Amino acid sequence: MRGIVHVQAGQCGNQIGSKFWEVISDEHGVDPQGIYRGENPLQQERIDVYYNEASSGKYVPRAVLVDLEPGTMDSVRAGPYGQLFRPDNFVFGQSGAGNNWAKGHYTEGAELVDAVLDVIRKEAESCDCLQGFQLTHSLGGGTGSGMGTLLLSKIREEYPDRIMNTFSVVPSPKVSEVVLEPYNATLSVHQLVENTDMSFCIDNEALYNICFRTLRLSTPSYGDLNHLISLTMSGVTTSLRFPGQLNADLRKLAVNMVPFPRLHFFMPGFAPLTARNSFNYRPQTVSELMTQLLRGVDPSQPEGGRVRRAAARGSRCPPPSWGTPPPSRRYSRGYPNSSPLMFRRKAFLHWYTGEGMDEMEFTEAASNMADLISEYQQYQEASVEDEEVEFDEEEEVDMSHLARDVSREC
Repeated sequence: MRGIVHVQAGQCGNQIGSKFWEVISDEHGVDPQGIYRGENPLQQERIDVYYNEASSGKYVPRAVLVDLEPGTMDSVRAGPYGQLFRPDNFVFGQSGAGNNWAKGHYTEGAELVDAVLDVIRKEAESCDCLQGFQLTHSLGGGTGSGMGTLLLSKIREEYPDRIMNTFSVVPSPKVSEVVLEPYNATLSVHQLVENTDMSFCIDNEALYNICFRTLRLSTPSYGDLNHLISLTMSGVTTSLRFPGQLNADLRKLAVNMVPFPRLHFFMPGFAPLTARNSFNYRPQTVSELMTQLLRGVDPSQPEGGRVRRAAARGSRCPPPSWGTPPPSRRYSRGYPNSSPLMFRRKAFLHWYTGEGMDEMEFTEAASNMADLISEYQQYQEASVEDEEVEFDEEEEVDMSHLARDVSREC
């Protein structure tokens, strides 16, 4: 079986990573002690993608948990699934990164990285056939962004032919706790462009909007946000973990999703998404799923027409070809889509240069990110121009008919 090694770094990365393991353990019928309690044989058919089976029959996550301070590790151990993880796979320091990318990447993180790589190496060697790695982290803090990207570069150096996938929580100006987030995020994106094959960008602001508008939570907690992220990660990885015909491993997913090597950043979505008190009042059907997935697509725009026609062509196949849905949901579909002022005044830069960084690295990172944005805009404009001709020639697809057709055929 083609295995994946999971790494979670920093406070945010460990919180969303631990929630991910809770969700997929439930889907695979594995209890908090690692004992299989499921009844469906499909739950075990590809369980080796993410789990090792111990001699005692216990399923152990192929996960490495990393932080520069012990507090996060203590929280994971004290959680409901704390006994699921291999004790040797908790690797942590004592000093913390202080929300400073340079500490995570160059000083404190560099001192711990060899110990982490030793554990990663052992997990990789335990796979019959390693397909790649996935990292959960945030881009706004110090450990997840700084040490997380350091780990990416080291893993890439040692396993250049394996797929590197990240779930990266991206900070937002409206949902921000740390003034250094723009620096940390810019420096991280500079690394992600070069060292990952796929990065699923999870927007903090979008998570809050979903909690307020869709789930109607007046005061969403980190637990609510992490639950949303874990559901999305579950949806994205469903085709890897259960039998199916589409995107059955990381490489196939990358080949289908990445049009140009640098343009490998996706915005994941999840459907069905319903407030708890209204779940039983809405139909959980294929047509409802398609409606939610395509919500926000403007049908009057050429690119909107392209998405709708792609849906008309591609979504007529039955749900099993998407990948076997987890037992807890009837249908499941992960849907990937694709600080200058402070720097000008040299504000807060001394925290970074004090760790040995050069100001030129900030300039290069900002320039690389600007180039990336320009490339996305260039290809988007080109595709819209190409689409205008096709849009005039093709018959427009009525979404209401599409939904009915999909329901009837599936």
